[in-house]
Amino acid sequence: MKHLNIEIKARCSNPKAILSILKSCKADFKGTDYQIDTYFKVARGRLKLREGNIENYLIYYERENKKGPKKSKIILLKTVPNSPLKNILMNALGVLVIVDKERKIYFIENVKFHVDTVKDLGTFMEIEAIDKNGNIGKDKLLIQCQKYLKLFDVKEKDLIEVSYSDLLMEKIKK
Repeated sequence: MKHLNIEIKARCSNPKAILSILKSCKADFKGTDYQIDTYFKVARGRLKLREGNIENYLIYYERENKKGPKKSKIILLKTVPNSPLKNILMNALGVLVIVDKERKIYFIENVKFHVDTVKDLGTFMEIEAIDKNGNIGKDKLLIQCQKYLKLFDVKEKDLIEVSYSDLLMEKIKK
């Protein structure tokens, strides 16, 4: 499945406030997912295997590294837990980094919200405006992201331009 996202990632000093806003907006809570994302060494973009109790995917994506709303081109392949896929990818490509997180997942229409607690990094929130079949378009996705940035009162200084994998690799280098 190939689709377009406009998304933001930000540090979250008050996850309870974000969760309260989501509840007041009657967001659909999908559950708490305990995820291990194994990132593989690839020449272009990012390739990760997500293993969770809710979401299990092989995900390839290309995304701009910039603060605020950013465009992502994503290809998802639903996977089966405990398949040999992880070992195949580890042996063929090598592991770049592993991200271990607890993720609370919510939806309002086509917009997905995460409140993440990432091991060794802290708490974050994400907004993903998703166009699965090309009916919404980049401009409307951007407007949706900006609406929720404002609603959650996300500060410029809290916006993250890179992935959790990049943040962890930066931390490991120090």
